[in-house]
Amino acid sequence: MIITRAGFLTSVQDLGRTGYRQFGVSSGGALDSFALRVANLLVGNDENAAGLEITLGGLRLRFDEEQIVAWCGGEVDVHLGSMALPAGHAALLPAGKELKFSQPQTGCRCWLAVSGGIDVPLVLGSRSTDLRAQFGGFEGRTLRDGDELVLGKFRRPPAFAKATVDKQTAATKSISSWTAPHDWVSPAKRNPILRFVRGCDLDHFNASTLQRFTSETFAVSLDSDRMGVRFDSPELKRQGNVDLTSEAVAPGTIQIPPSGKPILLLGDCQTIGGYPKIAHVITVDLGIAAQLRAGDQVRFSEVSLADGHRLLVEREQQLELFRIGLSLHTS
Repeated sequence: MIITRAGFLTSVQDLGRTGYRQFGVSSGGALDSFALRVANLLVGNDENAAGLEITLGGLRLRFDEEQIVAWCGGEVDVHLGSMALPAGHAALLPAGKELKFSQPQTGCRCWLAVSGGIDVPLVLGSRSTDLRAQFGGFEGRTLRDGDELVLGKFRRPPAFAKATVDKQTAATKSISSWTAPHDWVSPAKRNPILRFVRGCDLDHFNASTLQRFTSETFAVSLDSDRMGVRFDSPELKRQGNVDLTSEAVAPGTIQIPPSGKPILLLGDCQTIGGYPKIAHVITVDLGIAAQLRAGDQVRFSEVSLADGHRLLVEREQQLELFRIGLSLHTS
């Protein structure tokens, strides 16, 4: 894979590092791990194969051999020449032709899976890039123009056995007709509502603050990154300004610092924190949270812990059915 234009922020990510948070190592990985899992399944990879996380578009790349690719994420125009490549569809791409990602119209990130995966060294059991600690991925950094990434072994799935590419027009003769559910491949939403379960520090907030948290709209700040999303307004005041003893936090935790401006933690977040935790966004909505960008308007809606578990189990059951259906299409 040759990166002809790296875009705003593109990095190698898989499903992240597990088992190291007790040593202060963040889990990292694709901020929407489910989107990367789906993209990998579409191209015949293991779900944890490393792909690219593309933030705010602008990426251009090409391959020195034909490859099968699929992507999921924000509302982005992806083209091979004049041919559009829609989200959630696997496609056979020719060697030497440039694949282009536009700036997203809705959301801010997408994930590209390539047949065979991206073959970078494992660090603490993962190929993900830890941008803060500068290790993993491709030389521990974001990609740059001219970078060349080694790919895993290409295996053309049976469904693409007779697929061809018109070398004159660069048009692929095979874009899969099958795809995944729309909310899986295009999770970005306008004016999203994030579902949450109550945090363990509610006694640090009065009833009026808790009511505002679920009734008002919050604006996403420019000061947001892979560690977390900050909100500019409204401010949520705590009862007293004494920080707590630092304790475990995780992606999805919503903390309230002394400024009163909530912070929604994402995949690269620290492992402990001392700000009161007002809520925790449920796992199935973390993909929506990963699409938030400056200026977006967000609301929060409470669900029970049992509902959060049920929604996650239902999605995993649906994914298993998708695997079965996919095997029928590709065999």
